Amino acid sequence: MAKKVAIVGGGASGLICAIFCAKAGLNVELFEQNTKLAKKILVSGNGRCNIINREFTSANYISSNPEFVNYALKQFDFHAFESFVNSLGLLLEQKADGKCYPLSNEAKSVAKLFEESAKNNGVHITQDTKIENIQKLLNSYDAVVIATGSEAASHLGGNRDGMNFAESLGHTVMPTYPTLVQLHLDSPSAYKMAGAKVDGEVSLLINRELLSQIKGDVLFTNYGVSGFSILDISSRASEALLNFETVEISINLLPNFPAQKLAAHIQNIAKLNPSLHLIDVLVGLLPVKIVKALLEELELSFDLCGEAIGTKLTKKIANKLVNWRFHVSDTHGFRHAEASGGGVNTHEINPKTMESLLVRNLYFVGEVVDVVGERGGYNFAWAWASGVLAAKSISKE
Repeated sequence: MAKKVAIVGGGASGLICAIFCAKAGLNVELFEQNTKLAKKILVSGNGRCNIINREFTSANYISSNPEFVNYALKQFDFHAFESFVNSLGLLLEQKADGKCYPLSNEAKSVAKLFEESAKNNGVHITQDTKIENIQKLLNSYDAVVIATGSEAASHLGGNRDGMNFAESLGHTVMPTYPTLVQLHLDSPSAYKMAGAKVDGEVSLLINRELLSQIKGDVLFTNYGVSGFSILDISSRASEALLNFETVEISINLLPNFPAQKLAAHIQNIAKLNPSLHLIDVLVGLLPVKIVKALLEELELSFDLCGEAIGTKLTKKIANKLVNWRFHVSDTHGFRHAEASGGGVNTHEINPKTMESLLVRNLYFVGEVVDVVGERGGYNFAWAWASGVLAAKSISKE
C-alpha cells in the first residue's frame, strides 16, 4: 500500500512537495486553510511572480544557521527547477540581474499550472480547512509536512500555526520579525515628503556602523519610507530592531552627483540668477516636497535669494543631499511584509531530508523554517528546494 502523506499548507513549498510526492507514487493529501491555493504566489512580483533567481547561495539568506540551506539548494538548483517547470509547460524569462519570471508575465499562470499538476498527479486537495491538531495528523499519516509559511502577509492568511505546531511537539522557534517590508522613521521631515520618490542610494547603519549600501528607488510615505532599496535593507534592519539595536539609514538623494559637484552647481545657478529664490534653485534637482522638507530641516528660508547663497551654505545643502540621516523606529509590520525572518530552529531539522530531528516522519519546508531570503526570487528558490528535498526524502523512506 502506498505511503500516506499529509501536507499542511498550499503555498509554493507545499504545492511542489505534494507534486513530487505524488509523482513518486505516494498517497498525498494537501490541506489549505484558504479557499484558494497559492495566494502569496498570486501577489508576488506585483502579480508577475519573480519565481526564482538564476544564482543563489547561502549568502542570499539570513538564518541563525546560515549553512543549513546549502544541501537543499544544490539538490534542486536553477537548472533543475527550470527543467521541472518546463515540463509543466511553463517557460521562464530571465532578466540580466538574474531574476526570472514566467514568460506569460503573470503569477496566475504559475499558480494554475502548479495546482493542475498536483491534481493531475493525484493529490487530494482539501481547501478552506484549518488544521488544529498536528498530533492527530501524525497518528493518521505515514508522514506529515508542515508548509504553513509565516506571519508575513497576514491578510492573505499568514500566521504562526506552523511554529505553534512545532513548539507543541518540542521544537524551539527562533524569534520572528517582518522582512522585505517598509520602514518607519522617527522624523517629521520624512512625513512632509510623503508621496515623493527618488532613485537614490540607501546606507544601513546598525549601532552607527555601516552594514550595507543599496541603490534603488526610495518612496517617502506618511509613516516613513518604502521602495525597492528600502525592502532590500529591511531584513537586516528588522532583525536589528528585534535585538534592540540602534538602526539608522542615510539617504543619498542624488547618488550620481558627488557633494562637491552639487555644491558647485548650486552656487553657479545662484550666481547666474541672483534674484532666484533658494527653493527655486533646488527644484531643478529634486521634487518640491523634498526641497521644502530639506530647507526646513536646515532651517533655511525658502525666500533666500541667489545673491545671498555663499560657499559655506552650498556645502551645507550638498552634504544633506548626499547624506540625510534618519532614525528607524519600527517596520511597517507583518501585514505589509513579503516574508518573515526567524522560525523553526534549523538545528532541530535534518538539512539533508528536512525531517525533524525530534519527531519522526515530521517535515518542515519553506518559510516556516528559520530561513529568509533577499528580494529577487530567493525565497521562492528556498521554497522549491526545501519542498522537493522533503518529498524525495519521504519517497525514499
